[in-house]
Amino acid sequence: MGKIGLVVCGNSGIDYLKHDYDIRVIRSVLLFGEDEYTDFVDIKAEDFYTMLVEKPELHPSTAQTATGVILETYEELKKDGYEEILVITISSKLSGTYEGARMAASMIDGVKVTVFDSLTVAYPEAYMALTAAKMIKQGKNVTDIIDKLIDIREHQGILISVDTLKYLVRNGRLSGASGFLGSLLKIKPMLHLTREGRVEPLEKIRTRSKALKRIVEKFADDHANDKLEVFIAHANASDAVESVRQDLLNRLPNLKTVKDYPLTPVVGAHAGPGTLAIGWVPKA
Repeated sequence: MGKIGLVVCGNSGIDYLKHDYDIRVIRSVLLFGEDEYTDFVDIKAEDFYTMLVEKPELHPSTAQTATGVILETYEELKKDGYEEILVITISSKLSGTYEGARMAASMIDGVKVTVFDSLTVAYPEAYMALTAAKMIKQGKNVTDIIDKLIDIREHQGILISVDTLKYLVRNGRLSGASGFLGSLLKIKPMLHLTREGRVEPLEKIRTRSKALKRIVEKFADDHANDKLEVFIAHANASDAVESVRQDLLNRLPNLKTVKDYPLTPVVGAHAGPGTLAIGWVPKA
């Protein structure tokens, strides 16, 4: 078995987590008109959301990591002595990063590249990368690691409350909303990430406070007896994080702790400021 290198895309938010593993990160680009910012390198979550609040007329867009940049990452790993590379990407239904990673894989010789579609985003994707890194350190092969990642993929999920749908609609990241999009734009819907890796609406909710209570209620109803690591991910919604955390812990005291993580700017550009999500992964 060859030495295994690990790559994950920045949409995972891995940059905001402390770890000691050699995990290479391929980062998407945030666009403000003609200005380009590499996610986390040139602009971090707090600065980005402050910018959106102070300048609501700004209309950010994003670009996936260039195939050439991904190829350079593979070549660097090969140069560092890695004989195999495992790449974990954001859901292929939310970004072209997966296809870009596969294309770059076809352009390099002398190293075997396996690209895994996480079908998710944010912390569940980062959790997959950290799990893979731990297994690599334990001497596991890529086949065993992929089997574990598939299990995580099948037992993770995200419930989402957005303050406005305009960002998801404008950037084309919302599925299954035709027929009632007009009414959705006026309310605070609950969304979810489907098993196929798409963001789709679940319920129409009238107010922000009710929406936040409802995602807690639904999670508690659906997963009361499951052994899960539960987290909150948010886009400049720190004012709501603690109340949602306490609501979760009051309903499900067996959780003990619920950590929170920022949504990285490229993900936040699609979700919009004020987005708050409850997510889960299987407990290790």
